[in-house]
Amino acid sequence: MPDHPQPSRRARELVADAYDIHIHVAPDVMRRRIDDLALATRFTEVGLAGFVLKSHYVPTAERAAVVRAAVPGFGAVGAITLNAAVGGMNPIAVEIAARSGAQVVWLPTVDSANQRACTATDPEGATPPMWARLQDELREEGIAADPVDVLGPGGGVLDRTRQVLRLIAKHDMTLATGHLSADEIDVVVDAAATEGVRRIVITHPEFTSQRVAVERQRALAAKGALLERCFTTPHSGKVSWRTWFEHIEAVGPEHSVLSSDLGQPFNPPVEDGLALLADRLLAEGFTDKDIRTMAVGNSRRLAGAE
Repeated sequence: MPDHPQPSRRARELVADAYDIHIHVAPDVMRRRIDDLALATRFTEVGLAGFVLKSHYVPTAERAAVVRAAVPGFGAVGAITLNAAVGGMNPIAVEIAARSGAQVVWLPTVDSANQRACTATDPEGATPPMWARLQDELREEGIAADPVDVLGPGGGVLDRTRQVLRLIAKHDMTLATGHLSADEIDVVVDAAATEGVRRIVITHPEFTSQRVAVERQRALAAKGALLERCFTTPHSGKVSWRTWFEHIEAVGPEHSVLSSDLGQPFNPPVEDGLALLADRLLAEGFTDKDIRTMAVGNSRRLAGAE
């Protein structure tokens, strides 16, 4: 594995007690850097409180329960992503995930209509996501599902999407917007607020298939949504660090939440992600309070650990 920068002690202290709300670790359908049990121990050693286990393909609440039992006091959080593997916009899957203890519901990612239809290309030199190869393999084998829609042909929220939002509100779960387009995000956030969803996070708005303009980010923040600032998006060259910093400045640290989106074998250790972001932000002049708000306060809220 390549050498990676080491976080400073100050950065470690600033992100202490944070949750990383977006990680991809083993067991998974693709190779990962570390498994969830080993990572929980590493998080504890560096002072992090917990993580949200994300899979594009399977629910993770049962995995999270095993981690919590194996590492007492650690905040392992389960989730579900509404891609084709769980039936897409499937209210039954959400209800069962909630009853199993899941806290986060991602709307479609790899199977979203936007991700499938997106014509945006990564900047030259950007590292492609690991799931892209698996999606290609599924298509080549003729078993890829149709795109998972959240809106109807007229742009209105589908009944099954609204039912999912009601379940998220009923169980006080966190809604993450996945790989929806900016237009879809606007509609879904309004519908979620109407249905009583209390925690909403806009998944990596700088990602190539989202590219949510900064004015839209401000409008979403005004509606109560948090904007997720993932380490891997600029680290992998999908957006410049300068743009990433400018978006945080424009929208406000109080409306942003830091996450790593790490777990890929070629990227830095997952337990270093938040602290590496803290070092980057310190170098750009962000305050200790700014970083604590984004890394700790807002992440704990989304993880249901206020």
